[in-house]
Order: sequence, then C-alpha cells, then structure tokens
Amino acid sequence: MLVVMKHTAGPEDVDRVVDTIRAMGYDARPIPGHQRTAVGLIGNDGRVDSARLEGLPGVLEVIAVTKPYKQVSREWRSEDTVITLANGTAIGGNRVAIMAGPCAVESEGQILDIAHQVRDMGATILRGGAFKPRTSPYAFSGLGVKGLELLARAREATGLAIITEALDPESVEPVAEIADIIQIGARNMQNYTLLRRAGQSGKPVMLKRGMSATITEWLLAAEYLLAEGNDNVMLCERGVRSFDNQTRNLLDLTAIPVIQGLSHLPVVADPSHGTGVRSKVIPMARASVAAGADALMVEVHPDPALALSDGAQSLYPEQFGEMMEQVGAIARIIGRDLSVPLPAGV
Repeated sequence: MLVVMKHTAGPEDVDRVVDTIRAMGYDARPIPGHQRTAVGLIGNDGRVDSARLEGLPGVLEVIAVTKPYKQVSREWRSEDTVITLANGTAIGGNRVAIMAGPCAVESEGQILDIAHQVRDMGATILRGGAFKPRTSPYAFSGLGVKGLELLARAREATGLAIITEALDPESVEPVAEIADIIQIGARNMQNYTLLRRAGQSGKPVMLKRGMSATITEWLLAAEYLLAEGNDNVMLCERGVRSFDNQTRNLLDLTAIPVIQGLSHLPVVADPSHGTGVRSKVIPMARASVAAGADALMVEVHPDPALALSDGAQSLYPEQFGEMMEQVGAIARIIGRDLSVPLPAGV
C-alpha cells in the first residue's frame, strides 16, 4: 500500500503517517519524489484499514498495491532506478553498460590480459567467477578467495568495476569486500537466505532469472533484496529452459520490456548464457540492446578453446570488438549510447 502525500505536505505530516502505520503494526518507508512524497506500507497482510490513513493531514490518496511484490514495482516507484558504481558507470538511464570477461578467473595472466582488452574496447565492468556453480562436481569450480584477489588486481590495473558471484550466505562477505556488484546466479534465484544476506551487504546486487522462473517469481525474489533495505538491485535475463536443444537456453527478450513496464529496476541481458553458442551471442546482444536492455553481460576469453568453463559460448577478443561496434550503432539509433569508456592507459 502507498500513501501519497499532497505536494504541500510538510515533514511533520509525513512523520504522522509513518507513526500511524507503525502503530497499526506495520513498517513504513518514506519515498521522496520530485514533487511529492509517498509513504510505503510494508508487511501488508490484506487487513489494513485505509480510512485511518486517508483522514490524516497532508494525505492526498491511499493506493492499494495489489501485486505480490511491492518495492520492486512501478506502483511503489515510478522513476527508473539508476545504479552508479565507483568508477562512474551508470546502470540504467540513457547509456547501456557493458560487462565483459571470462566465465571464470583462471590465472593472473588470463584475467589481467582480458581485462585490459575489454577495457580498451569500451567495457567498464569486468565479469569473472571466483566461485563457480557447476553442473558436474568434477568440473572446474573456480579459484575461490584467490580468484577474488586476482579480480581486485585487475580493477587496480584497469579501473574496471567488478561483478562476481556469491554462491551461498557464507561467501557474501568476501565477495562484498572485493566486488562492486554481487551476482546472484540463476540456480540461487530463490535461495532466500542468500538473498537476505546479499541485501544486507550494502553492495549493488544483480539477480539472474532462474532457469524455469516466471517473471512474477523473479520479481518476488528481487523483493527479498529490497526488503533488506538495498535499493541498488538489477535484474538479469539469462535465458530460460525450453524444449529445443539448438541453443543452451531460450533468451527471453520479451522479458525486458515486460519487466520495464512492471518494475523500476534496471534490466541486464546475458546473451552468452542465453544462447550457449558463440555464433549466436553477437546477434542476440544486438537484439537485447534494441529491446531496451540497460546493460549487457558477455563472456570473453583470450583463448576460448582453452577456457576451463563455458568456452563454447565465450567470444574471442576480436569478436567482442565487433560486437561493441554493432551494439553501439543500435543504441544510438534508439536514442541511447554505450557507457562512457574509461581513460586509456590505466
């Protein structure tokens, strides 16, 4: 439920609404806007007596939020969320941010090499897994804390922001110490203990869509993060399970405009996991930008044939350069541009 205040309402009016909501046994969260303030009622169990709020001084109207998710919805916040990282990259707004790098951090030489290359081609965020969830227990599962240390060195050497995955509640703290963005993977979309811990971390979080998750389930998972007080959340469409085996997954580009209609959160597209086939990544990256994605997450490896994970869907550096030219052209056609390149020679 949202309590919309009149534009003439003062701080004492807002405080009175907050106090009344808390006296009713719920939590309250003021949401300042350009012209007026709204107060969100959290914990609504469907038995709220709106009449107690409608008669308070300064209240314009009380809006019932009927969707099962609240803080992620546009009914809660109409303006788009824009997440700004320490290196100046904005996710959301008029520019399309580019996240690029290997599936997994394999060595210092590998991560530094590809970090410099993607930075020089226009990426501003380095992706790389230190902790890797793998289908097989015998597959390479990352370097762990050592991988985080190598990512930190890559950031120092290039100025790139870092996004990497936390696999469980215990790994949130070490990941948060290094990462600019904590990634929650598709397999963990409904790991609610992990979501709560990530929401409490104070770091931006990217939540990937589960492989069989509906959009409502995805948004409800994001609600866990915002319920912990973390507004810096982005959603990542990375493909869902389908009956066809020509690609690894079905990249659901329809989800991008659907989410943007339902939620104020930025939307990232991952054409690498969405297709699982190198030759399909660039076409789907182009389509993702055309569909309105706020960022792309793309796997790039210095030598995909030698990659310890996901080599078949990783671009060669020269292919990444080709992709950047094409998605930049498409972004400009629809009135956007790519994120501002970092200074050369860092």
